[in-house]
Amino acid sequence: MLVTEAVRSRTSVRQFLEAPIPDDVMREIFNAAQMSPSNCNTQPWKTYVVSGEKKKALSAHLLEAVMSGNPPNPDFDWTVDYKGEHRDRQIGAAFSLYNTLGIDREDRQARGVTMLRNWEFFGAPHAVFFTMEKYLGIMGAVDLGIYAQTLALILRENGMGCCFQGALGQYPDPVREVLGLSDDQGVLFGMSIGYPDLNAKINAARTDRENVETAVNFVS
Repeated sequence: MLVTEAVRSRTSVRQFLEAPIPDDVMREIFNAAQMSPSNCNTQPWKTYVVSGEKKKALSAHLLEAVMSGNPPNPDFDWTVDYKGEHRDRQIGAAFSLYNTLGIDREDRQARGVTMLRNWEFFGAPHAVFFTMEKYLGIMGAVDLGIYAQTLALILRENGMGCCFQGALGQYPDPVREVLGLSDDQGVLFGMSIGYPDLNAKINAARTDRENVETAVNFVS
Protein backbone atom coordinates (compact mmCIF):
# COMPACT_ATOMS: atom_id res chain seq x y z
CA MET A 1 0.00 0.00 0.00
CA LEU A 2 1.35 3.42 -0.94
CA VAL A 3 1.60 6.01 1.81
CA THR A 4 -0.88 8.23 -0.03
CA GLU A 5 -3.41 5.40 -0.16
CA ALA A 6 -2.96 4.73 3.55
CA VAL A 7 -3.51 8.41 4.37
CA ARG A 8 -6.61 8.71 2.21
CA SER A 9 -8.20 5.45 3.32
CA ARG A 10 -7.50 5.70 7.05
CA THR A 11 -10.57 6.47 9.16
CA SER A 12 -11.37 6.52 12.85
CA VAL A 13 -12.51 3.03 13.83
CA ARG A 14 -15.01 2.88 16.69
CA GLN A 15 -15.95 -0.79 16.60
CA PHE A 16 -13.47 -3.65 16.36
CA LEU A 17 -13.47 -7.40 15.96
CA GLU A 18 -12.49 -9.37 19.06
CA ALA A 19 -9.57 -11.10 17.32
CA PRO A 20 -6.25 -9.85 18.74
CA ILE A 21 -3.29 -8.82 16.62
CA PRO A 22 -0.73 -11.68 16.66
CA ASP A 23 2.25 -10.95 18.92
CA ASP A 24 4.83 -11.17 16.13
CA VAL A 25 2.85 -8.82 13.91
CA MET A 26 2.37 -6.40 16.80
CA ARG A 27 6.10 -6.26 17.44
CA GLU A 28 6.86 -5.71 13.76
CA ILE A 29 4.41 -2.80 13.62
CA PHE A 30 5.80 -1.06 16.69
CA ASN A 31 9.35 -1.76 15.61
CA ALA A 32 8.64 0.01 12.30
CA ALA A 33 7.05 2.94 14.14
CA GLN A 34 10.31 3.46 16.02
CA MET A 35 11.64 5.08 12.83
CA SER A 36 9.38 8.09 13.44
CA PRO A 37 11.24 11.42 13.44
CA SER A 38 11.51 13.48 16.62
CA ASN A 39 13.10 16.75 17.64
CA CYS A 40 16.87 16.20 18.02
CA ASN A 41 16.11 12.45 17.84
CA THR A 42 14.95 12.56 21.47
CA GLN A 43 12.35 9.80 20.86
CA PRO A 44 10.42 10.85 23.96
CA TRP A 45 7.55 8.37 23.65
CA LYS A 46 7.04 5.67 26.25
CA THR A 47 4.32 3.50 24.79
CA TYR A 48 2.16 0.96 26.61
CA VAL A 49 0.09 -1.61 24.70
CA VAL A 50 -2.52 -3.10 27.01
CA SER A 51 -4.34 -6.32 26.13
CA GLY A 52 -6.27 -9.21 27.65
CA GLU A 53 -7.34 -9.19 31.28
CA LYS A 54 -5.17 -6.16 32.06
CA LYS A 55 -7.04 -4.19 29.42
CA LYS A 56 -10.40 -5.23 30.86
CA ALA A 57 -9.32 -4.23 34.36
CA LEU A 58 -8.05 -0.86 33.19
CA SER A 59 -11.27 -0.21 31.30
CA ALA A 60 -13.28 -0.90 34.45
CA HIS A 61 -11.13 1.49 36.50
CA LEU A 62 -11.42 4.20 33.86
CA LEU A 63 -15.20 3.86 33.62
CA GLU A 64 -15.42 4.11 37.39
CA ALA A 65 -13.39 7.32 37.33
CA VAL A 66 -15.44 8.82 34.51
CA MET A 67 -18.79 8.00 36.13
CA SER A 68 -17.71 9.16 39.59
CA GLY A 69 -18.71 12.71 38.73
CA ASN A 70 -15.23 14.01 39.37
CA PRO A 71 -13.86 16.32 36.67
CA PRO A 72 -11.03 15.19 34.40
CA ASN A 73 -7.51 15.79 35.74
CA PRO A 74 -5.22 15.35 32.73
CA ASP A 75 -1.44 15.44 33.11
CA PHE A 76 -1.24 17.99 30.31
CA ASP A 77 -3.33 21.04 29.41
CA TRP A 78 -6.15 19.91 27.15
CA THR A 79 -8.17 23.09 27.72
CA VAL A 80 -9.29 24.59 24.44
CA ASP A 81 -12.41 26.52 23.52
CA TYR A 82 -12.73 26.08 19.77
CA LYS A 83 -13.88 29.18 17.88
CA GLY A 84 -14.84 30.11 14.35
CA GLU A 85 -13.98 27.57 11.67
CA HIS A 86 -12.45 25.21 14.24
CA ARG A 87 -15.73 25.12 16.17
CA ASP A 88 -17.63 24.55 12.94
CA ARG A 89 -15.45 21.55 12.10
CA GLN A 90 -15.82 20.16 15.63
CA ILE A 91 -19.60 20.36 15.34
CA GLY A 92 -19.43 18.80 11.88
CA ALA A 93 -17.46 15.83 13.18
CA ALA A 94 -19.95 15.27 16.00
CA PHE A 95 -22.88 15.56 13.59
CA SER A 96 -21.35 12.99 11.25
CA LEU A 97 -20.86 10.51 14.08
CA TYR A 98 -24.26 10.84 15.73
CA ASN A 99 -26.15 11.17 12.46
CA THR A 100 -24.60 7.89 11.28
CA LEU A 101 -25.90 6.26 14.46
CA GLY A 102 -29.30 7.92 14.17
CA ILE A 103 -28.90 9.79 17.46
CA ASP A 104 -30.67 13.15 17.75
CA ARG A 105 -28.81 16.20 19.02
CA GLU A 106 -31.21 16.42 21.98
CA ASP A 107 -30.72 12.78 23.02
CA ARG A 108 -28.10 13.40 25.71
CA GLN A 109 -28.43 9.92 27.19
CA ALA A 110 -27.61 8.17 23.92
CA ARG A 111 -24.75 10.58 23.30
CA GLY A 112 -23.42 9.90 26.77
CA VAL A 113 -23.50 6.13 26.20
CA THR A 114 -21.63 6.61 22.93
CA MET A 115 -19.02 8.76 24.66
CA LEU A 116 -18.44 6.10 27.34
CA ARG A 117 -17.35 3.71 24.59
CA ASN A 118 -14.05 5.62 24.57
CA TRP A 119 -13.10 4.06 27.90
CA GLU A 120 -14.24 0.63 26.72
CA PHE A 121 -11.73 1.05 23.87
CA PHE A 122 -14.59 0.59 21.37
CA GLY A 123 -14.32 -3.16 21.86
CA ALA A 124 -10.76 -3.23 20.51
CA PRO A 125 -8.49 -6.09 21.63
CA HIS A 126 -5.68 -3.64 22.40
CA ALA A 127 -5.39 -0.16 23.89
CA VAL A 128 -2.29 1.99 23.42
CA PHE A 129 -1.25 4.73 25.83
CA PHE A 130 1.26 7.34 24.74
CA THR A 131 3.22 8.76 27.65
CA MET A 132 6.23 11.03 28.09
CA GLU A 133 8.05 12.86 30.82
CA LYS A 134 5.95 15.83 31.88
CA TYR A 135 8.72 18.40 31.60
CA LEU A 136 8.85 17.95 27.82
CA GLY A 137 5.65 19.92 27.30
CA ILE A 138 4.72 21.02 23.79
CA MET A 139 7.94 19.73 22.24
CA GLY A 140 7.28 16.20 23.44
CA ALA A 141 3.63 16.43 22.46
CA VAL A 142 4.59 17.25 18.86
CA ASP A 143 6.90 14.24 18.73
CA LEU A 144 4.26 11.91 20.18
CA GLY A 145 1.76 13.13 17.61
CA ILE A 146 4.17 12.33 14.78
CA TYR A 147 4.89 8.92 16.29
CA ALA A 148 1.19 8.08 16.69
CA GLN A 149 0.42 9.12 13.11
CA THR A 150 3.24 6.91 11.85
CA LEU A 151 1.81 4.03 13.86
CA ALA A 152 -1.68 4.64 12.48
CA LEU A 153 -0.46 4.48 8.88
CA ILE A 154 1.50 1.29 9.50
CA LEU A 155 -1.60 -0.26 11.05
CA ARG A 156 -3.61 0.74 7.99
CA GLU A 157 -0.97 -0.76 5.71
CA ASN A 158 -1.42 -4.06 7.55
CA GLY A 159 -5.20 -4.08 7.23
CA MET A 160 -5.84 -2.87 10.77
CA GLY A 161 -7.47 0.22 12.20
CA CYS A 162 -7.28 2.61 15.11
CA CYS A 163 -8.93 5.53 16.81
CA PHE A 164 -6.94 8.43 18.26
CA GLN A 165 -8.44 9.26 21.68
CA GLY A 166 -7.71 12.37 23.67
CA ALA A 167 -10.29 10.98 26.11
CA LEU A 168 -7.78 8.35 27.26
CA GLY A 169 -5.60 11.10 28.69
CA GLN A 170 -8.36 12.78 30.69
CA TYR A 171 -8.27 10.44 33.70
CA PRO A 172 -4.62 9.41 34.09
CA ASP A 173 -4.76 8.14 37.68
CA PRO A 174 -6.17 4.66 36.89
CA VAL A 175 -3.69 4.38 34.00
CA ARG A 176 -0.80 5.38 36.26
CA GLU A 177 -1.86 2.84 38.88
CA VAL A 178 -2.41 -0.12 36.54
CA LEU A 179 0.73 0.53 34.47
CA GLY A 180 2.94 1.53 37.39
CA LEU A 181 3.91 4.91 35.95
CA SER A 182 6.14 7.26 37.92
CA ASP A 183 4.84 10.68 38.96
CA ASP A 184 7.03 12.47 36.41
CA GLN A 185 5.63 10.40 33.54
CA GLY A 186 2.47 11.84 32.02
CA VAL A 187 -0.28 10.23 29.93
CA LEU A 188 -0.82 12.41 26.86
CA PHE A 189 -3.46 10.45 24.92
CA GLY A 190 -4.34 6.97 23.75
CA MET A 191 -5.45 4.85 20.84
CA SER A 192 -7.60 1.76 20.37
CA ILE A 193 -6.22 -0.66 17.78
CA GLY A 194 -7.25 -3.91 16.12
CA TYR A 195 -9.13 -5.26 13.13
CA PRO A 196 -12.10 -3.05 12.13
CA ASP A 197 -15.61 -4.46 12.24
CA LEU A 198 -16.56 -3.58 8.67
CA ASN A 199 -20.24 -4.30 9.33
CA ALA A 200 -20.56 -1.87 12.24
CA LYS A 201 -22.71 1.14 11.41
CA ILE A 202 -20.53 3.51 13.43
CA ASN A 203 -17.54 2.79 11.21
CA ALA A 204 -19.38 4.34 8.26
CA ALA A 205 -19.05 7.83 9.78
CA ARG A 206 -16.83 10.15 7.73
CA THR A 207 -15.55 13.70 8.18
CA ASP A 208 -14.78 16.30 5.54
CA ARG A 209 -11.43 17.93 4.76
CA GLU A 210 -10.82 21.49 3.67
CA ASN A 211 -9.64 22.18 0.14
CA VAL A 212 -5.89 22.59 -0.21
CA GLU A 213 -6.49 26.17 -1.40
CA THR A 214 -7.96 26.97 2.01
CA ALA A 215 -5.37 25.13 4.08
CA VAL A 216 -2.09 25.76 2.24
CA ASN A 217 -0.38 28.93 1.08
CA PHE A 218 2.18 28.47 -1.68
CA VAL A 219 4.60 31.37 -1.42
CA SER A 220 7.31 32.13 -4.00
